[in-house]
Amino acid sequence: MERIMERSPSFAEKVFSESERAYCDATASPATHYATRFAAKEAVLKALGTGFAYGIHPRDIEVVRHPGGRPTAKLSGRAKEIAEMLNVVELPISLSYTHTDAVACAMAITEDSVRARLERIDPMEELSKQFKELRGMLDSIDADKQNAPETSSGEAVLKA
Repeated sequence: MERIMERSPSFAEKVFSESERAYCDATASPATHYATRFAAKEAVLKALGTGFAYGIHPRDIEVVRHPGGRPTAKLSGRAKEIAEMLNVVELPISLSYTHTDAVACAMAITEDSVRARLERIDPMEELSKQFKELRGMLDSIDADKQNAPETSSGEAVLKA
């Protein structure tokens, strides 16, 4: 990223928002932070399934920070339109870097995936429910046995 910035000083203005540039330029290692934000833009576009195509401009994805410092992607323009078409309700990102590499991960969470997660059956809850139903059936059978008249062979007669 450092070489790109040296060769093309206008690169940062074309690709990053004013607030992204202000953040990166204020750090001890601007090139590292620019690289990390560029990786985040690519990760977001991959999560949306587009890459830098379909009329999406790099500045349509802005990496912003919540007050607690957590990074998030703010979409605008064509990127926002596509996310809305896909029913994306959340776009969490994770950023990391070393002195040589920058990586980012993004996940497009849709309304359908949220609904599926809420509707997903908890196996322990389902097992507990089935156990209670079966326990009730066994208790009912025991009660019927206790109330049934004895036959000559000593067997209880169950009424249907």
